[in-house]
Amino acid sequence: MTAERVVRDKAVCYVVRDGRLLVFRHVGFSWEEVGIQVPAGTVRPGEEPAAAALREAAEETGLSGFRMVRGLGTAEYDLAPHRPEVQRRHFFHLEVEGPVPERWRSAEEHDGQGEPTLLECFWIPLAAGHVLQAGQGALLGRLLPG
Repeated sequence: MTAERVVRDKAVCYVVRDGRLLVFRHVGFSWEEVGIQVPAGTVRPGEEPAAAALREAAEETGLSGFRMVRGLGTAEYDLAPHRPEVQRRHFFHLEVEGPVPERWRSAEEHDGQGEPTLLECFWIPLAAGHVLQAGQGALLGRLLPG
């Protein structure tokens, strides 16, 4: 018997500045295990995907001053065989105002549930976004000229 697949709405954030994309890696895990990611997370019940994008960007980076530029569209990502879940991902182009370091550490608190996840945030060239893990780069091409 196969487990029933659930569909979850996720918000994915492409934070761009000066032709570079904001990414992070999980501290304490190898690149092979978790790869390089962009801020993203679950859309809460009753929450608009754009609001979830702004919330997730702040939670995962520890920064404030995010501004929505535009929605980029949606794409589905099947997590099988890892788990029986399909993510309906809502992609957004965001900017961040004010000074931002080149590289810094942050901790995602998970709404006070369990231990925080330690992250190292940094910038990569937008054109190098193909290195993003698990389909997170699906709509990155919509930010590139041409």
